[in-house]
Amino acid sequence: MAHADRMTQPLALVFYEKLMPGSQLVNRLQDLNYRVQAVNDLASLQQCARSEGPLLVIADLAGREEVCRAIAALKADAATQHIPVIAFAGDQAAEWQAAAQKAGATLAVSEAAIINYLPQLLNQALQLE
Repeated sequence: MAHADRMTQPLALVFYEKLMPGSQLVNRLQDLNYRVQAVNDLASLQQCARSEGPLLVIADLAGREEVCRAIAALKADAATQHIPVIAFAGDQAAEWQAAAQKAGATLAVSEAAIINYLPQLLNQALQLE
């Protein structure tokens, strides 16, 4: 049965540094019937995306330029450029949200929005509306 679930549940790769909202986000995704794979190392994000074939990537910007570089690398790679990326940052991090969109993130939102509006953001990112 578990194998069938793996085939029917879409995979979300999630990169986060802070336990909150990271663990909350993982729980919300699982509630929405996603398989979630946490990526703890930004350097492995692109390889993981290539090998696992996720439906989407969600990344905590955490005020770090490396996260934007990782998003840009995903978007520059023909094997991963189609994967939607939702980036999120603390509520005072408008400049990081702008940087993430410039790097190629599909959506860049606040921490509060990613938790409170996750189903809507997933739909928007996956263009299901």
